[in-house]
Amino acid sequence: MKPSRLLILWIAALLALAIALGGLKALDMPLPASSDAIAWGLLLALALLALLDAVLLVRLPSPQLQRQLPGSLALGRTSEVRIDVHHPYKRPLRLSFFDHVPDGLGFEHLPQSIDLEPGQDCQLGYRLRPLRRGAFTFARSEISLPSPLGLWVARRYLVLADTTRVYPDFARLYNAQLLAVDNWLNQLGVRQQPRRGQGLEFHQLREFREGDSLRQIDWKATARQRVPIAREYQEERDQQIMFLIDCGRRMRSQDGELSHFDHALNACLLLSYIALRQGDAVGLATFASDQPRYLAPAKGQSQLKALLNAVHDLDSCPRAADFNAAASQVLMRQKRRALVILVTNLRDDDDDELLSAARRIGRQHRLLIASLREEVLDSLRQAPVQTAQEALAYCGAIDYLNARDALHERLEAQGIAVLDSRATELEGGLVSRYLGWKKAATL
Repeated sequence: MKPSRLLILWIAALLALAIALGGLKALDMPLPASSDAIAWGLLLALALLALLDAVLLVRLPSPQLQRQLPGSLALGRTSEVRIDVHHPYKRPLRLSFFDHVPDGLGFEHLPQSIDLEPGQDCQLGYRLRPLRRGAFTFARSEISLPSPLGLWVARRYLVLADTTRVYPDFARLYNAQLLAVDNWLNQLGVRQQPRRGQGLEFHQLREFREGDSLRQIDWKATARQRVPIAREYQEERDQQIMFLIDCGRRMRSQDGELSHFDHALNACLLLSYIALRQGDAVGLATFASDQPRYLAPAKGQSQLKALLNAVHDLDSCPRAADFNAAASQVLMRQKRRALVILVTNLRDDDDDELLSAARRIGRQHRLLIASLREEVLDSLRQAPVQTAQEALAYCGAIDYLNARDALHERLEAQGIAVLDSRATELEGGLVSRYLGWKKAATL
């Protein structure tokens, strides 16, 4: 509890009065005999009023607050939080509110003031913008409650526990932005065109036709319909896609508000959504991580939720990437041929170890290495050179990029596909490469 501006003004006024009376006495100017008594009376009255107001404030009940918080938030996306205020006050009151937002969540429009009217519930709101992924707990909120006479302000902390999770940017997968992706798929002519034949996957029942095998007859359906009914099968055209994500130190580079690791997760989720809609199975594995994750490939839109839950609290760490260990992990767990997408940031010092791991994976699976490139390298390559320092930076960037390009060429010479992309352009590059291979039936 602290004095309000009104109480401070009253104290200042009485202090000014006391100084004025003391100055007049020092100048031997005539004053009424009761001037001192009046001054002390005003001070005593103010003290009694302040004491009474403090007691009333202590006995004043706190309002009841209820936070309406989304259970899941998308990284970098703004969301609304609503606070419902229920109060028993019988007179108008102006309340100040501040929510204790956990670290890692940006906020706007806090603190706020709200006017409470007798017999009316109120609502206020503010905006959240997650800056990192994970689980977050809201423990309490803070209000500044004025006293009935306005001489004091009490700061009260109200327990208001809520939890939420911040996932990679899944918002694009469920809002109107994805209509552009759907139109893109339509324009490219990507459709699942199942071929009827003698495959192992059941397609439908139909009437028996000339040329069908007797093994195709469904005798139960034939007995019910009293006409020959055949089973029709289709060849299995679905593929399995396994994302192999580097969680080591090379993915901690920052481009804009997001790290390379967050850009990689966003791109993998977008491609997962498209691949699942194409009927493919999608899985995920991590390496060089303090929190190793593995999710076996599976079909269906429920797999997208499983992917979100698997990576929402995953983060990069200072470890170095061990490509041979990652290759052993994939080969041990993924027996069926799959498209393995290795997402990392290739450096100029990656050579023998990476080539060995890539060859091992490439013998059994189709491998695509998505190598993220820092935007600052492109900026340095295109920037004008006018000073010696700028020339050194330019030469260093060119030398580094040439070494990376040489590594990419060695990988491609081994039959390993490489996608060299800036982090912000990884989504489009992965989707285009996947759709091109899908349309050409080369997966």
